[in-house]
Amino acid sequence: MTRLAVFGAGRWGRTVARSLAAMPGVVVACVVDPSGEARACAAALGLAVAEAPSAVLADPTVEGLVVATPPSSHAAVAVDGLMAGKHVLVEKPLAMSVDECRRIEDAARSSGRTVLVGHLMLYHPAMAKLRELCLGGALGRVRYLYATRVNLGTIRATENAWWSLAPHDLSMMLDLLGGLPDSVALRGAAYVRPGIEDVVFAHLSFPQGVLAALHVSWLDPHKRRQLTVVGEERMVTFDDMEPSDKVRIFDVEGGPRTDFASFAELVALRQGDIAIPRLEPIEPLQAELSHFVAVVRGAAAPRSGLASGRDVVRVLEAGQRSLARGGAAVALTEG
Repeated sequence: MTRLAVFGAGRWGRTVARSLAAMPGVVVACVVDPSGEARACAAALGLAVAEAPSAVLADPTVEGLVVATPPSSHAAVAVDGLMAGKHVLVEKPLAMSVDECRRIEDAARSSGRTVLVGHLMLYHPAMAKLRELCLGGALGRVRYLYATRVNLGTIRATENAWWSLAPHDLSMMLDLLGGLPDSVALRGAAYVRPGIEDVVFAHLSFPQGVLAALHVSWLDPHKRRQLTVVGEERMVTFDDMEPSDKVRIFDVEGGPRTDFASFAELVALRQGDIAIPRLEPIEPLQAELSHFVAVVRGAAAPRSGLASGRDVVRVLEAGQRSLARGGAAVALTEG
């Protein structure tokens, strides 16, 4: 049996704990949270709870822990867990600065333990298909991509929409394009809480002329979770709000063309076939947690490790600088 602990008994922490508890061969030893109300909610689900982390960290039978605390505490909690000899799964974002990421990396190196970053979308079966299409060359050279992650939802008190929502799409973009952008430029606005942007529009410039755009907001009447990748030969969309046909591949009849006789011919170009591939019926959270258990048991290397987490935080940090500068582009080499 693999004994794990969950730090953070909020809504997501309880969801993680319940999912782990339902897995064969896994025991949730404890859910830790300083809030009495949060602990009561976890206890009502039949989970063991504790207020202070000290006993859990000192327990040699607990092999790993999931950090589902507020992002501002991720680095401190992760470092404590690593130095106590535990493997750690840290929910996104890994930390609130690149310097904090380095502290976690140092702790992982000195402790000999492994860190998995909770980039949940990398475990979505749709992402496996998108990765196959992009990296396998089926789309041709990628020209641009864009994502939308908006809803009318919970407005955070300590983090803006960029830090709260964008890590999902940034992790996918960096994974599909195989590296970091050269620069980012953000414009946003704080309509509800001063200083905490609830809507952000981001533009990212990648090497070889690839462009990306991202719109995140929790102040929108629609709930959308969409990613579109446009290549020279094919285009693909991933709509996570679709109940079944989440991925659609659009073929251009006759392949890419540049020899149009007129603008009218260009706009008259019709699309070719639309393919809807079959996806494995895997729930992303279950896939991520199963992978973490395999990492704890030494049976797998982390799919979304420290490098993935640090790269996303680098983009988030550069984007925050751009917000502070009124939308000026910030190079990823800065800082």
